[in-house]
Formats: sequence, C-alpha cells, structure tokens
Amino acid sequence: MPGHTENEITVAAPLDLVWDITNDLENWPELFSEYASVEVLERSGDTTTFRLTMHPDENGKVWSWVSERTPDRANRQVRARRVETGPFQHMDIEWEYTEVPGGTKMHWRQDFAMKPDAPVDDEWMTDNINRNSKIQMALIRDKIEARARAGARR
Repeated sequence: MPGHTENEITVAAPLDLVWDITNDLENWPELFSEYASVEVLERSGDTTTFRLTMHPDENGKVWSWVSERTPDRANRQVRARRVETGPFQHMDIEWEYTEVPGGTKMHWRQDFAMKPDAPVDDEWMTDNINRNSKIQMALIRDKIEARARAGARR
C-alpha cells in the first residue's frame, strides 16, 4: 500500500517571509537539521533540479538523491518529486501555504511507495516521515519566527 503523509504547522510570520525562507534551496542546510548540502544542478523556468545530501545516519551511511522542485507563488504551492528515487518507486511532494490569523500555515503532503527490495516498507517510511516532518517543521517555524521578530525590531 503506497505511503501518504500530511503535516502542517502555523508560523507566526507573514506569508512572504515564510515563502522566501522555505524556498531558498541553497540555504536549506541552515534551515533543516537533516541536510548537509544542496547542489543546484539545473534551473529551467521556475523548476530547479538539485541534489540533496543528508548528514550521515546512525550507521554512518550518507543518503543523497536528486529532486525537481517547482514553486507556484501565485497559488502558494510547491510541487516536487524525486528524480533519482533511490529506495522509492516514487516520491511526490506538495507544500501549500495559507495566510491564517497570526501567521502562515504550512502544509506538507508526501505520496510515495517503496521499492520491493528497499530496506524498509511503506508503513515504516510513513511513520518515519511523519515523525521527522514534525521535527523539521518545528525547527523551521522557530527559525522563521526568530527572524520575523528580529526584523520587526529594526
């Protein structure tokens, strides 16, 4: 059964600031705790193809893959997919941004399936993505809110 996750968080900051920070790919290693590096491979129109490399896992393995990401600021959404799928048959991601009282709601949706020979199954990966998304979203929220507060004092 394919995996599906949905996670959201409200950031006490204007939508433009949340959008700009979360869509600045080159700075993702500063924003996400899991990414060691981002290498932009190609830009074509609004679409960016890039390599993400994670910090080594508990066994010392470094995971890396190529993704393609297309932001649509007018509709406040981003669509992405893994180009180099690794252990996934497919991985499709959608981020949505909504202005709400007191800030911006960020909603992340991931649809995927693991390959039959992957080291984990869809259920394990669903739990892993849900657990990690909450951690990353909280870190991102805290960093953006700190930046919003600093900007408001200037």
